[in-house]
Amino acid sequence: MSKTASGQVGPKLRLTVREIPKEQAVSFIRQYHYSKVMPRLNKYHLGFFVDSRLCGVVVLGWGTQPLQTIRKIFPRHELVTADYIEIGKMCFLPEYNGTKSFGSLVISALVKWLRENTDFLFLYTLADGIMGKCGYVYQASNFRYCGSFTTSVYRDSVTGEKIHPRSARLLLEENAAFDGVARRHWLTYGYCQYKGIEKINGRMFRYLYPLTKEAKRILRAYPEYAGLSYPKDGDLRFTMRTGPGQYRPISQPQFNKEVCQFNVQRY
Repeated sequence: MSKTASGQVGPKLRLTVREIPKEQAVSFIRQYHYSKVMPRLNKYHLGFFVDSRLCGVVVLGWGTQPLQTIRKIFPRHELVTADYIEIGKMCFLPEYNGTKSFGSLVISALVKWLRENTDFLFLYTLADGIMGKCGYVYQASNFRYCGSFTTSVYRDSVTGEKIHPRSARLLLEENAAFDGVARRHWLTYGYCQYKGIEKINGRMFRYLYPLTKEAKRILRAYPEYAGLSYPKDGDLRFTMRTGPGQYRPISQPQFNKEVCQFNVQRY
């Protein structure tokens, strides 16, 4: 199987895709992505090159509950984790972030690479509504929108650091000791007040791209997705916890992307 793929970028430049070392991908993401936290289950680290210059990176793998993810989207089919792959991280050099076409060209080259080198049925991804992202690059690439769900993050009220729930293990252990219980799955309001940590809710938007004819047939069996309109900025929702089980609407939260006191990972 071929391990590279190329696509035209504008009238002269060519975009080439190939697998790159994990360390190179992580370094690029830590330098240019708004979130420094890497997914845990990664299978491919792909580099997107323009004239031999690394201009973008996509990491493919799965989230924390791979089987539940695909079964929730397609409850009437017995699909398994091996039937799909997820975009865990995607970022570009800053000079390409402001363009309207580069993201779509990367997606096009990514789809081509997946079709040539893998047997996955679907490419899956999430747009991070908490960061104000509705998934416009996926909409421009004709992904099927499959609805949204509410998720939570934490924010240090002093530094502004966004604390991902996956990075809160030590805080959860401290929270459990603080409350005198064996375990906590979410940071409690009282503990967060003590630590100066805010809990913020927002929406995540699901997108799916069929990679094969079989995938298209499966997707057609779920007409409920065909009627969903793409989300826009007006569909973003943000709330902040003000008490146990109590939340109030807020404007889009801001985070300090340079602070990594809690979001520490080893590779």
